[in-house]
Amino acid sequence: MITATVSISLLNTFIALGQAIYYDGELTRAVPFNNNEVILSSSWIKRREDINTKFLKSLDVDRLLHNFRVNAGLPSSAKPLEGWEAPAIGIRGHFVGHYLSAVSSLVEKYHDQELSQRLAYMISELHKCQQALGGGYLSAFPIKDFQTLETRYNSGIWAPYYTYHKIMQGLLNVYLRTGNKEAYQMVTDMASFVKGRMDRLSPKTIEKVLYTAEANPANEAGAMNDVLYKLYKVSKNPEHLALAKIFDRDWFLVPLSRNEDILSGLHSNTHLVLVNGFAQRYDITQERKYHDAAINFWNMLMKDHAYVNGSSSGPRPNGTTKTSETAEHWGIPGVLSNTLSKEISESCVSHNTQTLTSTLFTWNPEAKFAEAYMNTFYNAVLPTQNDSTGQSVYHLPLGSPQTKQFLKDDDFRCCNGTCIEAFAALNSGIYYHDTNSIWVNLYIPSSVHWAEKGFQLQQKGDFPVDSIAEFTVAASNNQPLTLNFFIPSWACEVDVYVNGAKEKGIILPESYFALRRIWKNKDVVKIVFHYGFRVESMPDDRMTIAFFYGPVLLAFETEKEMVLKKTDDLSSTLKLILSGIHRSSQNKFQFAYDSIDYVLQPLYTIKQESYGVYATIRDY
Repeated sequence: MITATVSISLLNTFIALGQAIYYDGELTRAVPFNNNEVILSSSWIKRREDINTKFLKSLDVDRLLHNFRVNAGLPSSAKPLEGWEAPAIGIRGHFVGHYLSAVSSLVEKYHDQELSQRLAYMISELHKCQQALGGGYLSAFPIKDFQTLETRYNSGIWAPYYTYHKIMQGLLNVYLRTGNKEAYQMVTDMASFVKGRMDRLSPKTIEKVLYTAEANPANEAGAMNDVLYKLYKVSKNPEHLALAKIFDRDWFLVPLSRNEDILSGLHSNTHLVLVNGFAQRYDITQERKYHDAAINFWNMLMKDHAYVNGSSSGPRPNGTTKTSETAEHWGIPGVLSNTLSKEISESCVSHNTQTLTSTLFTWNPEAKFAEAYMNTFYNAVLPTQNDSTGQSVYHLPLGSPQTKQFLKDDDFRCCNGTCIEAFAALNSGIYYHDTNSIWVNLYIPSSVHWAEKGFQLQQKGDFPVDSIAEFTVAASNNQPLTLNFFIPSWACEVDVYVNGAKEKGIILPESYFALRRIWKNKDVVKIVFHYGFRVESMPDDRMTIAFFYGPVLLAFETEKEMVLKKTDDLSSTLKLILSGIHRSSQNKFQFAYDSIDYVLQPLYTIKQESYGVYATIRDY
């Protein structure tokens, strides 16, 4: 056990060099703080949450319930929803699952009475639908869709298990976050319905039902394995564990566990959520192949399939459907420069990538996971929302010229759903802890209250617009505690001050700087980041580049393709390009190059403007 007598500088060196920390010979694991232990303070990030909450409150719950009531044969006078929630759409009901998850997160944090009442009403009414349908079944689409799935496999239906999972996850979240026992009974009854269907099928038929290697698989099962493993963690019912395992398919799992990249051609979000389920299984069973599959998948995703913003998905190498020709699939490993369609970097993929990254960080709190999470947060998740209207995008194009195609409020597509969840959970991923340490992974104005330790940390600042983050301690015990501050790779230099005195420990990029001491009330830690402009290129084309300022991915304001002239060798050209950029206002950057003036701004501030992220350097 590390004690208060350990040299702070030695501990700093140990962590800064990227080494994992061991306590009593065992690798430490980080745990995210509970949802209600981390509260956002007033800031531009909090305003993103607020505009999302306003949208959630604008929705008519009886319209959300309409298709469930109709499917259950119960009366409904509400006007049906539109878009992907319209009465004739196969996955109707999916958005309700997202809504339950998003609202339950806000209720747990803020005890909002209006949202609490909405949630209680929806659970009660959905329970009536489930009772009317019988057998534990609850959905807005008819049970015959499962019968079609079990006989025609990948045709004639649209992803019934995908939608069913959304409802199960929403109900489970309502129970976990608000203690609603009715919701818990409903989700266990839904699991019983699934068990009944699977018990009637042969292993050969199950394999056909869950085989999803084709483009845009209509039998996409969503995260059924993931939600059933989470249910088992609560219920401890071995039937839930056995049922979850059915949705883990060896054709996908085994190659990943052997570090074989089989992602090319697969539908991104179908299979990404399966890996989140693999991670849940490893947490429960400690089966090594599930651990290896999750880690190997993440490494190959980030190295060979992710764009510069940390997200992925785009054209399929063999485009056999209209969608797969431009969107939603993974391509040839390491080949991204020819994939910049207007429909890449799907919002659902960004959201679920964050989930996996966070889980892997809990297994081994290494800086590389915090680095990826921060990049995706600022440059893939936040850019999906219009910060004036709250609308979201399905895809986030990165080529030039492009525009963000914001979904209408009544579209109710998959990405409408994942975005309302993401922006109801912007407090996640900031802080983690073990028995006597806290990791600070994001610099967002917020407070974390660790009641067990009598310790509270209040963070303020305007990062990354301003490069300073300040933390104030409130402590009521005399036990030593370590604060591990994430130092990103792009930080040219970092200064750390404790109560005004500058720390002398080693501070390295992509590391943690650890401060271990007995903290007192009103102790203040100030971190000053020094960063500038940099470029990152495509893995398969060094002449296709994107611009960053610190953690922030920049976008050109442009209505034409971004092509920059190569003046000499590539290295000299990049230096010359970077020397021409300067910051002109809070969120604007001026760029003068080759007698042309450009304007850049963070991708997350782009709304209606025509823009481009990747630029091409050419001899001309």
